[in-house]
Amino acid sequence: MEKYVFITGGVVSSLGKGISGASIGKLLQLHGFKVTMIKFDPYINVDPGTMNPYQHGEVFVTIDGTESDLDLGTYERFLDIYTSKANTNTAGDIYQTVINKERNGDYGGDTVQVIPHITDEIKKRFRALKNNFDISIIEIGGTIGDIEGLPFVEAVRQFQLENSKEDVFSIHVTLVPYISGANELKTKPTQHSVNKLREIGILPNMIICRSGYRLNNLLKKKISLFCNVDENCVVEALDSPYVYSIPEALYKQNVDSLIMKKLNIKPAKRFDKKWFCKVRLLSKFNKKVNIAVVGKYAALKDAYKSVDESLNIAAAEVNAKADIYYLDAEDEDLIKKLWGCNAILVPGGFGNRGIEGKIKSITYARKNKIPFLGICLGMQCSVIEISRNLAKLESANSTEFDENTKYPVIKILDEQKKIKYRGGTMRLGNYKSEVKKNTLAYDLYRNTEIEERHRHRYEMNPKFVGALEKIGLLVSARHKGVLPEIIEMKDHPFFIGVQFHPEFASRPMKAHPIFKGFIKAALKESVNIK
Repeated sequence: MEKYVFITGGVVSSLGKGISGASIGKLLQLHGFKVTMIKFDPYINVDPGTMNPYQHGEVFVTIDGTESDLDLGTYERFLDIYTSKANTNTAGDIYQTVINKERNGDYGGDTVQVIPHITDEIKKRFRALKNNFDISIIEIGGTIGDIEGLPFVEAVRQFQLENSKEDVFSIHVTLVPYISGANELKTKPTQHSVNKLREIGILPNMIICRSGYRLNNLLKKKISLFCNVDENCVVEALDSPYVYSIPEALYKQNVDSLIMKKLNIKPAKRFDKKWFCKVRLLSKFNKKVNIAVVGKYAALKDAYKSVDESLNIAAAEVNAKADIYYLDAEDEDLIKKLWGCNAILVPGGFGNRGIEGKIKSITYARKNKIPFLGICLGMQCSVIEISRNLAKLESANSTEFDENTKYPVIKILDEQKKIKYRGGTMRLGNYKSEVKKNTLAYDLYRNTEIEERHRHRYEMNPKFVGALEKIGLLVSARHKGVLPEIIEMKDHPFFIGVQFHPEFASRPMKAHPIFKGFIKAALKESVNIK
């Protein structure tokens, strides 16, 4: 079986195409189908690895080391799958592939053009995972009408023409805004967006309408009439406080049945509603915990999307609600804003900005015995803080921030200095580590061997491990017996730093052990909700 579901978006960006697609994928999974998702982004960057998080949110890393859009994290969490290079594509990568083929003479002297050469490469990638899955859900990034997205939409049009009508289903996600002055929802933006899509040659089979208010039957009939879509295929997608409840909301509107009917497929097994029940349980709580996340991209929550999801997932598993406060590491009142927080997390990042603020927040957590979790750069900052304030290596630093530091407790390895391109980070993807017994890390993992995802170039300098362990730091996990992967403080209730990114491995009902332990430690400082 080879079936495809295409998802496009209109009116504005950030409507939730990825969540809509992942929710539909989850429903099809519950019917017994093997489902994957593939993302196509129209920007010219080869990958988002060098992009500012303020522009595109976090960079998600797959197990094979591919730097990708944050939507792949959504795919993995909803579908409980592992994505790879085949699941993410950009205009930059596609054009680069075509240009390389042209330089190698693969086109036999043809004039290389957007049609057919670029569109053929895109269509080839639509089918990239057809042998491993029953259904590929393909998300086209951007908004209909964007000039950079035209080759992708044209490729979808061609793909629909070249394949059986029973093999392809098209979904368009739009916005139905509420105009307070008129006290009504407006369908005109949806009409214009669908008309633009139809001009290109794509007739959507379903329209998912994002709105903060319910759509009555009159509005659905209007959208159906003007957009040439069956009324039962006009689906409302209301704002939801808990993202994992969206599959059930779509299920109640028969979205999965409508798709299966059009694709002429029957459920592979009896539908499993247990997932809905588990999600409902996770959305209930009687405790709360206040978590401070100290970073330099605090103004944009999506910059720490996987961290946010991991904290919420872990809290839900222990019947609690995580109130997460994103604090700017450069804020002059940072320490005051940490008062009342039950735990402090310093996430990953790059560059010198905000480093001293992160180190101050780590000092505050260490001295006041507040549960602390440092991820990647957060772990490195904790090593710098401990080196300066406990080991009395006053000018200790990372060579990323001070190449001439007297005490390079964090440094780049010699073999990594040979990297030419900024996107060529040496340690990307899954790496194994050995965990010491009788440590906090072992208590969390209950295993002596772990495998986690990385995205960094700088490492804790092994030369300083001995001196730091004398003053209370403990290296509780190493890669290949040499590179520190996890550090702890012996005289602290929960102080742990990890060189990897545990947030990329969190799943609903499968909280990552480090986040679950972090939340449990924070709950000891929390209060019950009355």
